[in-house]
Amino acid sequence: MIPQQAQTVLDDIVTHINKQGGPYRAWYAGIASNWEDRLFNYHQVPRKDYWFIERQCFNSTDARSVEQALLKLGCDGGGGGGDQATVYVYAYLKGNQTSP
Repeated sequence: MIPQQAQTVLDDIVTHINKQGGPYRAWYAGIASNWEDRLFNYHQVPRKDYWFIERQCFNSTDARSVEQALLKLGCDGGGGGGDQATVYVYAYLKGNQTSP
């Protein structure tokens, strides 16, 4: 995955959410240093045929700013956490099989 500017990451994720057509509150947004582990193990998001997206920022500061922007739009999520290696932003549609 190639790192992108924070605004590009935010735009990509918002576009993806809007394609699904549901409200932002139906989505969970977060940051991680290992997005695959976070999405598929911790949050139990299905790997196939499911609404999720991940993007890489240049640094953790940018990733945190994108996460905060998604939370302000109404996405569920915790905010904060992570360390300097936390450069991935992800979002997924919450469902019965995900946590949350």
